[in-house]
Amino acid sequence: MHKLFCMSWIKKYNSPLVIAGPCSAESEEQVLQTAHQLKNSKVSIFRAGIWKPRTRPGSFEGVGSVGLPWLQTVKKETGLQTAIEVATKEHVEQALKHDIDVLWIGARTTVNPFTVQEIADVLQGTDKTVLIKNPVNPDISLWMGAVERLSKANITNIGLIHRGFSKYEKGKYRNPPEWQIAIDMQNLFPDLPMIIDPSHISGNQELIFEVTQEALDLNYSGMIIETHINPEKAWSDAAQQVTPDVLKQIISKLVIRKKTDETDEFQQKMLKLRKQIDAFDENLIQVLASRMQTAEQIGQLKKEKNVAVLQNERWAEILQKMIVNGSEKGLTKNFLETIFKAIHQESITHQEKILKI
Repeated sequence: MHKLFCMSWIKKYNSPLVIAGPCSAESEEQVLQTAHQLKNSKVSIFRAGIWKPRTRPGSFEGVGSVGLPWLQTVKKETGLQTAIEVATKEHVEQALKHDIDVLWIGARTTVNPFTVQEIADVLQGTDKTVLIKNPVNPDISLWMGAVERLSKANITNIGLIHRGFSKYEKGKYRNPPEWQIAIDMQNLFPDLPMIIDPSHISGNQELIFEVTQEALDLNYSGMIIETHINPEKAWSDAAQQVTPDVLKQIISKLVIRKKTDETDEFQQKMLKLRKQIDAFDENLIQVLASRMQTAEQIGQLKKEKNVAVLQNERWAEILQKMIVNGSEKGLTKNFLETIFKAIHQESITHQEKILKI
């Protein structure tokens, strides 16, 4: 089924595709000034938030449909195509009425199959390009489901937007990218363009370039970057927006890499290194299996002595020691925490099985 999709629609744009514009359309003047400053650049599509689904009421929630004619003027005066977020079937109907070129389904909407289906039903029979952001929570099935619902409505111009995932613990990113989820999605739908949204992942201007470059290194097809003529005075998400000039600087510094190198030297060296990786992976599996066998022995001893499975002090001690040891060997704290928390959970699962026997 996945082979029904194709990337032909994206080939008409610059490579990589650049979508840019303000988080929110605030006034016709602001929208047009931003668009004209992006004209004659690498930007192919002008984006602006018309309806803004906010986490909590009371924040600016968009100018609404009054802003749609502003985008029509953008297209007329600059030649840029236009893009907005749609979250209801009414939004889609208004977007179609005003000939918006690209629609994207936001992260909060992707989590709701009922709404996605309503959007798909309204779009059936159109040739609009629809981009689907990953759901807020790290659930790849919801992302897949949105693609499949649009496909069944005969929407063929589909793309994916990776905007990161919500997390209770705040760290470096506003929405941690969880790159592996996006990679898995690419493997499931290899013919769908994947576009990075570094603005929402970063939450601040300083990380925009870093996140975008990492995405391009992973063969992403483009980027959607929030761009405002005066970010400090933006009505929403001021910290993560950049000026048109800064955007142009970011784009100029990006390195576009080849997917591969066909020379014999490269291929032979890569084959050798990949064999080493395969051997390390096999060793890791064996070590992990042996570790779980020991965990089961611990579980048996705890069962005999009626001792609880979870030993918090011991676990905290192990985690801290592994972070220190791993950091000394060039491994990041985030990676070490993720992998050892997963190992610990698997150990608990093995011990729980022993207690139930």
